[in-house]
Amino acid sequence: MDIRKNFIAAAMAVAAVTPVPAVAAPVAQANGHALILVPLSLTKIDDLDFGTVIKSSTSGTVVLNANTGARSFTGGVTGVATSAGNRALFGGAGTAGQQVVVVVVPPAELTNFSGDKIEVVALTIDNNGNPIRTVDSVTRTFFLNVGGILNIGANQPDGLYSATFTVTANYL
Repeated sequence: MDIRKNFIAAAMAVAAVTPVPAVAAPVAQANGHALILVPLSLTKIDDLDFGTVIKSSTSGTVVLNANTGARSFTGGVTGVATSAGNRALFGGAGTAGQQVVVVVVPPAELTNFSGDKIEVVALTIDNNGNPIRTVDSVTRTFFLNVGGILNIGANQPDGLYSATFTVTANYL
């Protein structure tokens, strides 16, 4: 065998297994952070109460203003002044300065024990309907008033009508 051929073959074999130094990849740095929030709480302080109304042979509405608490009527509905009702009030607590979005989910209707129904047109919130609240930086609280609109039917059956509704608060 030719020694020169063996030497070239051996040199090629060594070159094939000799590691080539790797080129370093560019390095990038990033910052990490975490925002820790106080658990958000929401508590019902007062129930929503449309008060007592007197029906007639003409349908109408009862409106309870979420901003002012004032009650008004249209059509054949008359309010009883000594039972004016009140808007619902909720209080919340959380991290100072944090923004919170509140969502109110109304029931479709109120019912009495006989199964009669009153349509809930809408539930409304104070702050002119703006669902965003900011947790007070000193007291670490926020508040929400809820009013609404009911349709009272012509000759609506007597009774105490009620339903539940849901209010949710979420950090933005």
